[in-house]
Amino acid sequence: MKYENNKASDIQIAYIGGGSRGWAWTFMTDLALEEQISGTIRLYDIDRPAAENNEIIGNRLMAREEAKGNWKFQVACSLEEALNGCDFVVISILPGTFDEMESDVHLPERLGIYQSVGDTAGPGGMIRALRTIPMFVEIAEAIKAYAPDAWVINYTNPMSVCVKTLYHAFPQIKAFGCCHEVFGTQKVLLGICQEMLGENDGDWHDVAVNVVGINHFTWFTKASYKGIDLFPMYRDYIRKNFERGYEVKGENWMNSSFACANRVKMDLFNRFGAIAAAGDRHLAEFMPGNEYLKDPKTVASWKFGLTTAAWRKENLEERLARSRRLAAGEEDIALEPTGEEGILLIKALCGLGRVISNVNIPNTAGQISNLPVTALVETNALFERDSIYPVAAGEVPKKIKELIMPHVENHERILKAALTCNKELVVEAFMHDPAVTGKGCSEEEIRRLVDDMIENTKKYLPAGWE
Repeated sequence: MKYENNKASDIQIAYIGGGSRGWAWTFMTDLALEEQISGTIRLYDIDRPAAENNEIIGNRLMAREEAKGNWKFQVACSLEEALNGCDFVVISILPGTFDEMESDVHLPERLGIYQSVGDTAGPGGMIRALRTIPMFVEIAEAIKAYAPDAWVINYTNPMSVCVKTLYHAFPQIKAFGCCHEVFGTQKVLLGICQEMLGENDGDWHDVAVNVVGINHFTWFTKASYKGIDLFPMYRDYIRKNFERGYEVKGENWMNSSFACANRVKMDLFNRFGAIAAAGDRHLAEFMPGNEYLKDPKTVASWKFGLTTAAWRKENLEERLARSRRLAAGEEDIALEPTGEEGILLIKALCGLGRVISNVNIPNTAGQISNLPVTALVETNALFERDSIYPVAAGEVPKKIKELIMPHVENHERILKAALTCNKELVVEAFMHDPAVTGKGCSEEEIRRLVDDMIENTKKYLPAGWE
């Protein structure tokens, strides 16, 4: 890496999962709009043709006249080639296929267990973790061997378990997880504030928040906008608008697999006194299965949706077709800010400014004082040259801690289960998961479900599961 005139050049970034048909294009877009940093992106993917497509797409994007960035995209043939001497590592992979995810999400429905996402908590999130953990052990060991000083940015779910695995396999790793769910809630708060005050301008970055919790089950214990305490305003808005909720402009929960009316987070605020800071689809999965996810009719009454595996497969076909068009030059990526902060964090770590943002890292600094130091938590942190300093977030409110702890404990169980191929720990984790316990399932039913879900994903599990 070289520095000159407040710019950093010759930055080497290894992108593991570089054949991504979605997130990679977001990353490329933000790089193309940034003129303070430049270098090479080494694309590594077990699907080499997908990485080759992105090599073409990325280089074509950088060649456009309106692009400010100066990045070269090249395919790496191995993890060693991608990682050797790199400054940053980006991990964005799909563990398995959507066929495995179909089992993750839908097989538990035979016990009345519905999942709105299926990649973080609940049975689906835990079985996905069994596939993902061995992959992340391999990645961490490769980073230790070829790029031990690189900063590692993870975007893969289940976020908490993925980052936890990196630190387990390589304790000295400099890794963190990035998630945009907090940003979405800041945008909701800004929109509500504007509606209540009759304003039209504003920036969600000006919504200052104190973040506590774990990924996809994060909470704001403080929130303000230009000196205004948003808690009284939020409480008043909910009192007047709870039934209709609040939809971000341009989104409609009935026409989207991702949008919601934010009624779940409003209800959680009424019940627990803090602002739940993730999409309703994610929040619902951390709560007992007899509440927001009782059945599809209940889900619809809360104005969010169940993201099905069928939808994901259909969407993948659309993204594959778009990838072909982009590589052939038949379509261009729009050069507009994506709203993600990954590039801002890279700039800060390069020494080009200081940034405070939410981040997923171990609780070893005690940034959440009443959660275990072994927990992988999400709080704010200060990013600056080659350093991340967790911001002390204080305690999680007692009642919210009671909701979080079963999941923190299951992170430990599932990590150990994946490393030792221990089915009993998976059964134990299922029996402690609120999505399962809320349904009153018997131990026999849970054991059969675990057996069948493991069987359906065995192709991606180590030989020890045989």
